[in-house]
Amino acid sequence: VSIGNICRSPIAEAVFRKLVTDEKAENKWMTDSAAVSDWNVGRSPDARALSCLRNHGIETAHKAQQVTKDDFQTFDYILCMDESNLRDLKRKSNQVKDCKAKIELLGSYDPQKQLIIEDPYYGNEKDFETVYEQCLRCCKAFLEKPH
Repeated sequence: VSIGNICRSPIAEAVFRKLVTDEKAENKWMTDSAAVSDWNVGRSPDARALSCLRNHGIETAHKAQQVTKDDFQTFDYILCMDESNLRDLKRKSNQVKDCKAKIELLGSYDPQKQLIIEDPYYGNEKDFETVYEQCLRCCKAFLEKPH
């Protein structure tokens, strides 16, 4: 989960989906990404995010959406990109009666200990590549732990 669901979280979602597909484990995981805000609902990911994924042989048809109450009751994990996302999600989850989702920073799984995945929106292609690399490391590490 990220602020607008057009840069970081669609990259993370696409990377995770590719990893579980490569491991033939896609039937074990329900994967999605969403935003804390409603700014970009319905929009495709940022062109630079799509281009970055394409460079790594990954396609996505994701459209931006906002986190819903149901998400807190349906998903086992809600992984987010930075502290403000974490704060907003925890606040939202407090309003949900039977929240089962564990809310964590995706970066908490990074073997290189980069806790925060910075928003590349105002950056350049290199910043999107950094996000991709972080998401790849974190998603791999997350999948390797027992669930």
